[in-house]
Amino acid sequence: MAGNSFGNVFRITTFGESHGVAIGGIIDGCPPGIELDFEAIQKELDRRKPGQSDIVTQRKEPDAVTFLSGIFEGKTTGTPIGFSIENTNQKSKDYSHIKDVYRPSHADYTYDQKYGFRDYRGGGRSSARETASRVVAGAIAKQVLNQVKINAYTSSVGNIFLEKPYQALDFSKIEDNAVRCPDPEVAQTMIDRIKEVRKAGDTIGGTITCVLQNVPIGLGEPVFDKLHAELGKAMLSINAVKGFEYGSGFCGAQMLGSEHNDAFNVDGTTKTNLSGGVQGGISNGMDIYFRVAFKPVATLIQKQETIDNEGNLVEMQGKGRHDPCVVPRAIPIVEAMAALVLADFYLQNKVYK
Repeated sequence: MAGNSFGNVFRITTFGESHGVAIGGIIDGCPPGIELDFEAIQKELDRRKPGQSDIVTQRKEPDAVTFLSGIFEGKTTGTPIGFSIENTNQKSKDYSHIKDVYRPSHADYTYDQKYGFRDYRGGGRSSARETASRVVAGAIAKQVLNQVKINAYTSSVGNIFLEKPYQALDFSKIEDNAVRCPDPEVAQTMIDRIKEVRKAGDTIGGTITCVLQNVPIGLGEPVFDKLHAELGKAMLSINAVKGFEYGSGFCGAQMLGSEHNDAFNVDGTTKTNLSGGVQGGISNGMDIYFRVAFKPVATLIQKQETIDNEGNLVEMQGKGRHDPCVVPRAIPIVEAMAALVLADFYLQNKVYK
């Protein structure tokens, strides 16, 4: 299976399945001599891990990362960094009922058609559990980019929106509640809605807004490898993502050019930032901000009609432990993928210079 690697200079390759012995990865291209903060890496994993609150899946995984190579006396050596995360709480029997059945809106049918074989235990390689490896790599990328601030937060759940612009928010409050929304009142409304949906055996989607600050000018390439294009690819590679917009996004399509243009200040900054910190595919030093849309989780604890691998119509019902809303646990994944994109372009710029 191809497509297991991401990045050019700073490159992550992941391995493993949801119900296998372990998941993990290899990071290539990390510069030598970086003193790693292992507590910060584990903290990022803890933000993503299951079982952390009553509005996420109750699968209990410690998600403790073990580094296998590329680090000596706490510092990166410049050689490949290998790591693994043990799977300790699999319940594969929860998936035996779908061995020959295709779950609606999952990868079951397409995997079977493409490969003629699939790991039905939790989705195997298509499971969002794979993203834990991205979080490890992203946490290291953040330490390569120690001057850059990366903050993501829940900006909507269903039709409940955080209306305030990111400039009016206190990012230090993101971790104060289970839904990771920096406005306490809106957060509680979101939490109540997720609990209501979960009780009904259903799921709900939402959006994550991510803000990148102190990004150096000049990251990104002008044609195919535009910075915003790579950010879009990174976000759309995350399980359950259905949309990506940056800067003014789709709202910009409703504006006039005279309204949308970002006028310059004499120091090269801009009076407005509808460009979202990227112009011509290259970072301009202003804040980069974007929004990522996540669909409702496809596994429902409700009966659904589907087909089996013989083409027969059958009825199925989801079992096991699943997120009623994936958004809160996806926050560190969005941050990690953004960090991987920035680190890759940052190191490419160093090669040029």
